[in-house]
Amino acid sequence: MSKYEAVIFDLDGVITDTARYHYLAWKKLADELGIYFDEVINERLKGVSRLESLEIILERSQKQYSQDEKEYLANKKNEYYKEMIKKITPEDLLPGVKEFIEELKKRGIKTAIASVSKNAFTVVENLKIKDKFDYIVDANEIKRGKPDPEIFLNAAEHLRISPEKCIGIEDSAAGITAIKRAGMFAVGVGNPETVKEADLILKDMTEAGKIVELLD
Repeated sequence: MSKYEAVIFDLDGVITDTARYHYLAWKKLADELGIYFDEVINERLKGVSRLESLEIILERSQKQYSQDEKEYLANKKNEYYKEMIKKITPEDLLPGVKEFIEELKKRGIKTAIASVSKNAFTVVENLKIKDKFDYIVDANEIKRGKPDPEIFLNAAEHLRISPEKCIGIEDSAAGITAIKRAGMFAVGVGNPETVKEADLILKDMTEAGKIVELLD
């Protein structure tokens, strides 16, 4: 019997690539504010909260913004993003994800999504995979973003499985740190340099068979 009883997924960059919609929404906002923003800066936003992401973008601004103005801008970006993700369909599942989740279900392994996105439920609904997960963390209940382990510990607690029996999957450095701090086995997906602290690194989810081997 496997020592692992649950797999906890990040959403963006692991299950689907909503990252491009986040980028386009932030780019639209930055362009309106006359602030330079590109894909290199965007890399720093991965795995951090909306307001923290805004702070990173505003580093290049000459203007000082009040907290109320920041809240307004963060919400404005979110409205742009919500409009864009309406286009998401099951076709937007990343290669290998569907088969991997089916394999986990077959083995009786619990599954959860731990995303800091407050739109996670909408994305999961549009992907038509909500019924495949035993639990989806409500980001509104999470007080501390990644790299704090709170979101992964929340998932483990609701699954009623101890952290050391959980595998976490992430594509960001902050996410990998959060998984490790939670005491879980960390799987990194994507850029090997970004997820270098992970216990196992996959180029993408088509290599999820390497995770299945851990379950044998």
